[in-house]
Order: sequence, then structure tokens, then C-alpha cells
Amino acid sequence: MTINRRELLGYSAAALGVAAVGLPKIAQAAGELTIAYNVNLPSWDPTTGPSAVNPTIQGLYQSVFDQFIPQKPDLSFAPGLLTEWGWNDDRTKIMMTVREGVKWHDGSPFTPEDVVWSLQRAGDEKTGNPIQFVWKNVNNFKIDGNKITGDVVQFDPVYFKWMSFLTGYIMPKAYYEKVGAEGFEKAPIGTGPYMVEKFERNAFLRLKANPDYWGGKPAFENVTIKFVTDAASRVAEIESGSSQVTLEIPYEEYDRLIAKDGLAGSIKNVSDIGMIFFNDIEAMLDKNVRQAAVMAVDKELLVKRLLRGYGQPIATLETPEYAAFDASIKVEHNPEKAKELLAASGYSPEKPIKFTIQTTKGFKPKDYEMIQAIVGMWRKVGIEATIEVYEIAKHYELRAADKLAPAAFYNWGNAIGDPTTSTGFAMYGPSPHSVWDSQDLIEMINPLWGEKDEAKRIAGWKAVDKYIAEQAYVLPLMQYAQPIVHAKGVKVVQHISGALLPALMTPA
Repeated sequence: MTINRRELLGYSAAALGVAAVGLPKIAQAAGELTIAYNVNLPSWDPTTGPSAVNPTIQGLYQSVFDQFIPQKPDLSFAPGLLTEWGWNDDRTKIMMTVREGVKWHDGSPFTPEDVVWSLQRAGDEKTGNPIQFVWKNVNNFKIDGNKITGDVVQFDPVYFKWMSFLTGYIMPKAYYEKVGAEGFEKAPIGTGPYMVEKFERNAFLRLKANPDYWGGKPAFENVTIKFVTDAASRVAEIESGSSQVTLEIPYEEYDRLIAKDGLAGSIKNVSDIGMIFFNDIEAMLDKNVRQAAVMAVDKELLVKRLLRGYGQPIATLETPEYAAFDASIKVEHNPEKAKELLAASGYSPEKPIKFTIQTTKGFKPKDYEMIQAIVGMWRKVGIEATIEVYEIAKHYELRAADKLAPAAFYNWGNAIGDPTTSTGFAMYGPSPHSVWDSQDLIEMINPLWGEKDEAKRIAGWKAVDKYIAEQAYVLPLMQYAQPIVHAKGVKVVQHISGALLPALMTPA
């Protein structure tokens, strides 16, 4: 079974390349594209370590590596390196068909052995895959031609969805075993639409089109991705013409830039949400404090004033695109009730409860300013929060060690839209992605991991979301609209996962 790449991924675009600041001179040519990206790339292994669960860099990984099962820009699933997949009737086995005729970037053939090795490696706790607890649920793989079967150790309803999500990448068995982890970092290869030509950590990534890509060679021969973590600098990149595409800039700058000659933009609600983790330490052990902290925040005002109306407020960790979204769950904005709750615990504007809130600054549009505004709203009801700025990599480090502050801003991505990968991993104590560890929630969630009745599973997650809202165990803020600005000579197809994919870009 084959599939046309343009049917699979849609179209997209790019314009004339320009010499990039701090980079080797690049001749202007129709096949050149320069992108100002909002985050660095810490590691070239998309399956291990903290960076593997960073949704923001998946677009970089997906440019070089293929996932088991890709998602179209609208998040629907499509054939990729696996052309067919599914369970047997009693959910005790999985079955997969592997695409034939695919090559790795070094010219060697891609085989079913690569698929099996990648899955076994992902399920081995020694390799450091952050989602190992998902991948270990299937083993005893058998290969027959281009068909693979595996035995289900423990049924996980989201197993195949994970093949389109974080760490769901196929790695080159023979090459990796030959060069090792260190060699792979120096010279990574995949089967994806682009090959790594040059990589300078914290500076830039140079990609070259894969002429043998199974989905068709991408439109731009050369792509330079500059790591520009400061939002104002990304604005300068696109305005000066040094880059032809950028993303995640302040919304007022988006509106200003797309009005300029030669520039255009795309802005859609994506699967990312803004949220504030509550850690079950210090002040957050007091339910009155948590509920007051949630009720004091005017999310509508944040979206309207800071985000210029782009995006939408949310009451749970589910967006309308997610499978367990429940519009009936409401969380009121009520500063007066917040004051009463705090007063019941002995706090007031004159005698505030104090704690630290951590946030990124410039990682997402208006992230720092939003936290400043929330701190101001809290101050009026009797909460005095001190802001601590951190890089996103530090957030992952602290979260994995369960050492986040009592409150910590984060951008949560959930491209597969399943409740396990939003509420589940964010709020289940034993998860390495959660910092809320209360036993009541653990016991509510436990039965849902392996629930075979899909309707019952989704209803169970909705009940969990309702309970979390009542207990104020987390502060959901809004679903993000992702701003992308590009030269008019570039056509960009926006991916609802939030991944910015050069392979979806074409000359306009």
C-alpha cells in the first residue's frame, strides 16, 4: 500500500533564502528557506531523555525521523512507515504491516527489524525512554516478510496513538548499534523528508532535502533553522528578511507584521494549552488556597487583553478537539468567593499567603506577561506570589524530579487528543510528567489505563476532569492559537499539533 505524500501531509511553502546572521553565507536561491525557531534542540535522540517529551521540538524531529504512524495537519492518522495496524479481536495481539522500499539517510534499506528493534528499545527501561511504561505493554514480536505481530502484556487503548506522538519514532538499528549513542548525536540519520547537513548547538540546524523520501522529495532543497529563543529577536528576523518563517510571537506583533507588504500569516487554535501546575507542597496543600487561586483568575480577560482574542479559555486540561472534552464542566471566576475561601484559612490582602510561581519568558506569546497579570489578580484576593523565570529545559528537569515550585506555568501539547495524554500524564502522581501526587486521584485514574470499553473509558476521564476541577488540583488557562508569520513567497500549511514542519512548505 502506498500513499502520495501530498495527500498525506497537504501542501506548504517557502521563499527565497537569505544569508542568515551568524551563519555561513547562503546564496539566494529558490530552493533555500530560513526559519527562526523558538526553542533549542537539546538532543538528537527523539526517544530518550527529557527533550523526547517536549512537544515544541517535535517539528524538528519529524523533519529528520519518521514516526510509526504520521498525523495529517488536521491530526487525523495516516499510513506512514506502518501502512496498516490494529488488534486482534480479544486484544491479545497487535498486527502491523511495514512499508517496503524505504531507505535510511545513509542509503541502507529500512526493514521490519528496525521497527521491532525500535519498539523493544523503547520498552526497555534501561534506554531512558520517558514513555517506557507505554511501550513495554507489547513484546514477543515476530516478523513474517513485511508483517509484524506482537503479544500484548497489558492492554493499553492508546498504544497505537502513541505511535504518532512523543517518542513514537523509528530508529536505525544497524546504524545505531554501529555508532552508539554518542556517534548518533554527532551524525543522526532517519528516514524523514530532510537529512541533517550541519548542526551547531544553540545556534542553527542546516537540513538538506532527502531525494529518496518515500513520500516525495520536499519542495525546499535546503532549510536553515535558527534557534532564536527571544520573541523580539524572532520578530526582527522576519521583519528584516533574515528568516522567511517564524512562530510564537506576541499577537500584537503578528497583527502588525501580516499587515506589511511582503508578509502573510496563519493563526489557528492548536492542540497546545497553557496551564499552571500546582505541586502538592506548602500552600497548595490547602484546598481553600487552590480554589481561591483558580477563582481569582479572569481567563477571558487574559485572552482578550494579552492574546488579542486569539485562543480560548478552558476549564479542564481538555480542548474541544480532545476525546474527553466536556463543555458542562465550568469553573467560575469569582474574586469575592476567592477572598472568602482565603479568609477561612486565615489569609487576606493584608495578610497574604505567599508562594513562588515559575514561568518561561518568551517561550510562548505573552507567557511572562500573563503570569504577571495572574499574580496581580491573586494579590487582590490575598495571594502574594513571587515570579521565578526559568528556561523550558529547566522546567522538564524540575518536573521529572518533582521539584517544581507550588505553582508553575507550562505549555502542554497533546497532538493525539486522548485524555490519557492530557489529564492522565499531567495529573497521575506516578507519572514522571506530573507533580500532583494525591492518592484520591491515583485511585480514580488507575482503572482507566487499561479500560477496553471505549465509551466507559472516556466517561471515566470526564469524571476525573470534573473531580480535578472541583478540587482545584490544577489551573487550566487557555487553548493556544499559534501565530506563524511568513514571507508571501512561502506557502505554509499549519499543523494543528503545533509542529512547524518545513516539509509542509512550498514556494508560493
